[in-house]
Amino acid sequence: MFANIAIGLVTSLLGGGFVWLWERAKRRRAVNRRAAFFGVRPEETCLVVLGGQHDVPGSPHYRDVRAVVELALLAGELGCQVSVESGDFRGSNGARTEFCVGGPLADVNVRSTGHVAAYLPGVTFHPYDVGRRDSVAIEAGGEKYLFDRGSQEYAMVAKFTPAGSSRPVFLVCGQTSMTNLAAIHFLRREYAAVARRLASTERFCVLIRVSDIATYEHHRAELAKDVSTTAFARA
Repeated sequence: MFANIAIGLVTSLLGGGFVWLWERAKRRRAVNRRAAFFGVRPEETCLVVLGGQHDVPGSPHYRDVRAVVELALLAGELGCQVSVESGDFRGSNGARTEFCVGGPLADVNVRSTGHVAAYLPGVTFHPYDVGRRDSVAIEAGGEKYLFDRGSQEYAMVAKFTPAGSSRPVFLVCGQTSMTNLAAIHFLRREYAAVARRLASTERFCVLIRVSDIATYEHHRAELAKDVSTTAFARA
């Protein structure tokens, strides 16, 4: 009788231990997949390069600050630290994954301007022009993603590894600071669904659409299109 009780106890302990190990391994695999999508590794330090406001150079918009908070939360969930630099940062990201936040227009983030010119020749950011319908539009593959303030706006998100770096750049270029925040907020939650639609998570370029802004602000975002093939292609 006592032997049967002991066997039952050992079996229960072993069964519970296996379940715990399986759940732990499952959580670890999920963290690893998420980390791979964003290009980070646990215990690394990530570099965040933050742009300014178009009318106040060097002063980040409060929504971009909120975007950095989202990135810091993401990094913490993946076991990483964050170091923040301004858009005036120069040099290689080296062994640090770089999150560069802010569009290239009006020198909001001059580092974004350099990244787009060097690695995304198939993407065009149309300048602000109050008299043009394509003002602030993002163009890729001959298609223009128009800016409709407060109704429908876009952000381009790209991931690539610069020459001479061992870690990637994760570039977020929205038409506004609100779309920067929306893109990061969306990808932090929906990265797995987006990853399934990409040919590769090592290098990609996608457009994120943000809709019904007047009602939902940055909370209604979706993947509009994968433009990776066009974005990285040189004419």
